[in-house]
Amino acid sequence: MTHGGNVWQGNGPETWLDFSASLRPEGPPEWVTETVAQALSRMRYYPDLSMREARRGLAAYAGVEESRILPTAGGIAAIDLALRLKQGPVRIAPATFGEYARRAKLLNREMQIDDHLGEAGETAILCNPNNPTGSALSREETLEMHRLFSSQGGELIVDEAFIDYYPEISVRRNVCDTLTVVGSLTKILCIPGVRLGYVCASPENIEKLKELALPWQMGFAASAVASALPEHLDEVRRDAETNAERRQRMARGLRSLGVEVQSSKANFLLCRFDRPMGPAVEKLKKRHILVRNCESFGLSDCWLRLAVRTEEENQRLIEELKQCLKL
Repeated sequence: MTHGGNVWQGNGPETWLDFSASLRPEGPPEWVTETVAQALSRMRYYPDLSMREARRGLAAYAGVEESRILPTAGGIAAIDLALRLKQGPVRIAPATFGEYARRAKLLNREMQIDDHLGEAGETAILCNPNNPTGSALSREETLEMHRLFSSQGGELIVDEAFIDYYPEISVRRNVCDTLTVVGSLTKILCIPGVRLGYVCASPENIEKLKELALPWQMGFAASAVASALPEHLDEVRRDAETNAERRQRMARGLRSLGVEVQSSKANFLLCRFDRPMGPAVEKLKKRHILVRNCESFGLSDCWLRLAVRTEEENQRLIEELKQCLKL
């Protein structure tokens, strides 16, 4: 698996300025840290197999009935489960998250990469907002895409891993037998080590997914965070607003270097440079700065995906890039 956040090298994770993983730059919110600490007092017990508290919290966060949501151990587990519901070909449109193709292959499902999503009997996967481009379809556009696919006997899986940065386009409340949504709280809460994801689907499909899922999908830390989510929705919204302001300023700074910056609705920017960026990536690494190249997304070495961090950190990256590019 190719992913950002490879900070387990050198002298440890704290020594890196990481622009390769798109996470809340300040780390987990204080309420998350306190909730996880309190949850540790229960680690001597087996978690609740039914994940009742977690389902209740996630349902309130997502605005859906509890019968339409299933907690998972992170977003990858949600994607894997969703792909187990049906058989047949899986189609994705590049450039997008490479794990869809990997999971499909491991599940012995034929993988097709094409700009034209969805044909009769197929499963199409849409990442919205998309990773790595940051582009997003409106809610209406996604629902129209689903209508076309389902009319041909296909299904649509929508990966909303970055939906907290653009929540108005979510289709979680529209799930049905041929529309499934997967998501994760990893990015907005900066909790990749906690593993908190979910699947939204029709009640019938949720029951099928329960049978397919491994038992004890969720430990106490993830369950506690999920159950506390409804009390902190305003904080999640404010973090998204802060990210949008930082993203705009960061984009302006990068464009001032002559970099082509794609419009984004997520917490990262996809940037195209006028040269292969392998040497620059290595120079940045020597300065303990990590960035994400985009070859695993099917893009050339001229592209980098850069996480949006704090104002000070974003400006440091821009200055370091300026030196690397000798501008």
